[in-house]
Amino acid sequence: MFNFFKKKEELKNNIIVNDDAIVAIADGQLIDVATVPDPVFAEKMMGDSVAFTYDGDKVVLCSPANGELSVLFPTGHAFGITTKHGVELLVHCGVNTVEANGDGFKILSKKQGDSVKAGDPIVEVDLKKLRAKYNMSTMLVVTNANTQTIQFIEPTTVKLGQSIIK
Repeated sequence: MFNFFKKKEELKNNIIVNDDAIVAIADGQLIDVATVPDPVFAEKMMGDSVAFTYDGDKVVLCSPANGELSVLFPTGHAFGITTKHGVELLVHCGVNTVEANGDGFKILSKKQGDSVKAGDPIVEVDLKKLRAKYNMSTMLVVTNANTQTIQFIEPTTVKLGQSIIK
């Protein structure tokens, strides 16, 4: 009877960071984006970036920063955050997953244009289903640094909400 209340509580991550922070979007491994089998990401054609891999059958991808959910693809495979300082970040889950046409992605409660805080859940990903066809590395790309210098930490194990910039 109270399960839906419990589920809602679990989605609150209560991560509090300043508006300059960029954090891990889920528990996983931060990896060198050059290892991703897609030249657009591996060669940083869209901007400086890192990638993540996740264990398990599902993962909830959360906002990497405080700001606005400026882009939310209807397929759920990618979303963008614009910070209060004008830094634009793109989270892209998997390689060529746009081809899945949303199958395996569940957009949670946030909508494009909403204000978000770092750690707010955006998309649930069925890794088990999608891994059967796609490389499920998840890229975090700085598509516009807005004159700021952003340097990512070296590859390591990360926890949701942990800072990933130097």
